Amino acid sequence: MKGNINKTDPTLISLIGDLKSKERENGAAVWRDIAKRLEKPRRNWAETNLSKLERHARDGEVIVVPGKVLAAGSIGKKIVVAAYSFSEAAKAAIITAGGRAIHISDLMIENPQGSNIKIMR
Repeated sequence: MKGNINKTDPTLISLIGDLKSKERENGAAVWRDIAKRLEKPRRNWAETNLSKLERHARDGEVIVVPGKVLAAGSIGKKIVVAAYSFSEAAKAAIITAGGRAIHISDLMIENPQGSNIKIMR
């Protein structure tokens, strides 16, 4: 692994490497952006609440949260949310609203070009 990654979680290190290689394969800069955000210390990662997703996302959008999605607030929109992790309540609320809560690696497989993705902090 090149670079200054001081991470110890092998899953996270693998995800960062996969994101960077996907960017090199497809020229989709969104994957490198997400990898750079995940390389930062965990205390600087995004923690997004459902209320923020409700305010800033439109029905049908694909949202990436390079961090954790928390359950504060409520959501009523059918959106796809990809994140490194979810609280159980947040995941359940997204699914109940008719959306999908998936891991970033799954989104990378479904959408290798990284098109129509919105990154939320």
